[in-house]
Amino acid sequence: MTDTIAFIGLGAMGLPMASNLVRKGFPVIGFDLDRAKLDALVAVGAKPAGSLADAVREAGIVITMLPAPPHVRSVMLSPDGVLAHLRTGGLVIDMSTIDPATTDDVADACRRKGQTFVDAPVGRLVSHAERGESLFMVGASDEGHARALPLLQAMGTSILRCGPEGSGTRTKIVNNYLAIVGAQLTAEALLLGTKLGLNVATMRDVAGGTTATNGQLMINFPSKVLKGDTAPGFTIDLAHKDLMLALAAASQQRLGLPVGQAAASALGAARGGDYAGRDFSALLDYACEIAGVAPPRLSLQAS
Repeated sequence: MTDTIAFIGLGAMGLPMASNLVRKGFPVIGFDLDRAKLDALVAVGAKPAGSLADAVREAGIVITMLPAPPHVRSVMLSPDGVLAHLRTGGLVIDMSTIDPATTDDVADACRRKGQTFVDAPVGRLVSHAERGESLFMVGASDEGHARALPLLQAMGTSILRCGPEGSGTRTKIVNNYLAIVGAQLTAEALLLGTKLGLNVATMRDVAGGTTATNGQLMINFPSKVLKGDTAPGFTIDLAHKDLMLALAAASQQRLGLPVGQAAASALGAARGGDYAGRDFSALLDYACEIAGVAPPRLSLQAS
């Protein structure tokens, strides 16, 4: 593949994924409003763009990894956005976690402009993205999937086709609902166990051998908050945003998600202060702070 890739959005997930494309030999031109992020991509061999328009004009493929629906609409659909500058016959891959309506509107706009659109939101953690081990939930036509596949394989190890355009976004909403509610549930369970005098490593080992196990308890929490690391991979603020996307989708379908509503209330409280920008595993520290309990750490206890 010789088409230049314009990679727009170099945040916690976007930067390592764009870096993996460069390392795998793909020509990449990057753009981000944060110059430090752009400089980090340039350091591994990418070309910098001075503006969104400049990046897109040089590319036949555009990949976007953006925080929220308004950012995607602006970058894609504004008069000086992606679709205003991408040459006909291009490929647009949006890896953002957004609402289905935004994905559908962008897909329709791409179709009218003669562009192929793929939605491929990302699963797993920042550490996986850094190793090129991300999971992608792909919504695409047969043509779109075939064109996007080599790029996704350069950034991840699991590429799961979920259906036509829009299916990846819808799958990501469901997946994140499970992950985020699971994080809050895990925080509360560890708080209760700690208050009862239990060892967090023992709690993890027991749950890992029963149907109580989950990825937050076995993977995310041990690699982040239980080591005392709450630097953001995926912030509580973004987790709240994604949970609200799921609740909005449920509301549109006239579904009640009472457990999700309760988790949203807890995350809403946590994001009201300093915890907003911390990793979402820091829900444990927030719950412990509210309860007046010292947060458990695996490094301080026998495993």
